[in-house]
Amino acid sequence: MIKLNIVELLQQNNKSKYWLCQKMNITSRNLNRIIRGETTSISFKYIEEFCFYLNCTPQDLIKIVKEKKEDN
Repeated sequence: MIKLNIVELLQQNNKSKYWLCQKMNITSRNLNRIIRGETTSISFKYIEEFCFYLNCTPQDLIKIVKEKKEDN
């Protein structure tokens, strides 16, 4: 599973989700869906803007988390 470190990067930059929404012209609902991993895709435009406003690289932004497999 791919996770975006948006919350952590906002904290490092002392910024709020509201601030990021205003800068990127994105709704808080859509930002929260991205943060929770409820989206199936994300455009390069958003990745570029996240990196610009959060002062990071794509490597800082994107993290791969191993999912636990459930035994049935």
